[in-house]
Amino acid sequence: MDAVLNVINFILDLGPSVMMPIIITILGLALRQNFVKSFRAGLIIGVGFVGINTIIGLLTGTLGPVTQAMVKNMGVSLDIMDVGWPISAAVSFGSVVVPVVMPAILIINVIMLAFNWTKTANVDVWNYWQILFCASIVYHTTGNNWLWTIVATIICTALTLVLADISASTIQKFFGMPGISLPHVGTVGWYPVAVVCNKILDKIPGINNIQLDQEKIQSKFGMVGEPLTIGIVLGAVLALLAKYDLANTLTTAITLGACMVLLPRMVAILMEGLIPLSEGAREFLKQRFPDREFYIGLDTAVVIGHPAVIATAIVMIPVAVLLAVVLPGNRLLPFTDLVMLTFILSFVVAVCNGNIFRSLIISLPIVALCLLIATDFGPVHTVMGHAAGFDFPEGANIISSLYGGTLQIPWLIWKPFAVLFNYVPM
Repeated sequence: MDAVLNVINFILDLGPSVMMPIIITILGLALRQNFVKSFRAGLIIGVGFVGINTIIGLLTGTLGPVTQAMVKNMGVSLDIMDVGWPISAAVSFGSVVVPVVMPAILIINVIMLAFNWTKTANVDVWNYWQILFCASIVYHTTGNNWLWTIVATIICTALTLVLADISASTIQKFFGMPGISLPHVGTVGWYPVAVVCNKILDKIPGINNIQLDQEKIQSKFGMVGEPLTIGIVLGAVLALLAKYDLANTLTTAITLGACMVLLPRMVAILMEGLIPLSEGAREFLKQRFPDREFYIGLDTAVVIGHPAVIATAIVMIPVAVLLAVVLPGNRLLPFTDLVMLTFILSFVVAVCNGNIFRSLIISLPIVALCLLIATDFGPVHTVMGHAAGFDFPEGANIISSLYGGTLQIPWLIWKPFAVLFNYVPM
């Protein structure tokens, strides 16, 4: 068991920038593309991930202190600490279920592909932690019952792949990514919610005619409507809410403006490697399976660089803090994971076809649900943290994460077990 876990951890520790070139090269060769073309595509994709992760790191490093200061200034005090998704991932990968569940996820995907139950080949192994999270909380809730743990794994994996298939056309069309789907548990689960909310807005007179997308803003306001300017303005507003001095306000504004410009360009580099592979895959599969279509399943990180996604997420950061204060039943103090709104709301923006006005309206109930789910996850999240030997921050008795609230598929799977087994961890 320990040997398997060590191998899995070694592969995961290499990260996507190292492993993606290897995975893509193998995929290219399997699709009968020559080695040089496959290897080059893999390297370009690896470079794209380096660029994307670098900008995300810059975004996180900038927004983290801003949101911390903003939360402090608002005087928000709640008893569940938002420790951030990296802790949730680390706790999940440190769970005893990993050696069994990790291979099971791969096997389920292969079986579903073989029987034409999914079109998505999920190569985003680093985000398997979200399915591991589901398996782990069921494992702890059911008194270490392996049968229910495997059942939860199957349901979570299958549902994620099916939703990735259903949402693929929307993602491909809006973000310009042919042959791609996003089997990301923490984001794809909001797709049906966004679709339903968008259809409701279609029925409301007045609101259904409001169109506020980045292209319209830019065409009407010129340079003022460019992503760079939008990022600078939003960064300055957040800095003012944080009561930054002039120097830090200017630094924050320019940094967020830079992220608005650089993230789409990093994604363009990634796509330079992906497009030849996806075209080769379609040609290969069309010859052998003329009636079938396949998607390459990737991390939602490849789409968060869209200006409408970043703009929607940044506007929602102070709104999320206000919601945390006034929302009945919420106990989570959002902080570390506020930057993850770029991921959480990406499907919302795609469903709204870049309409920022609609995206913001739909984001309100989604962020509220994230807060409530993260609150409900707090006790079991804490138990998992103790079981994995997590070093709790000073003053943190109960931990969770805002991004944990996006894991509504695991929550929907886990909740019946919590009720059935009368789960009261603390």
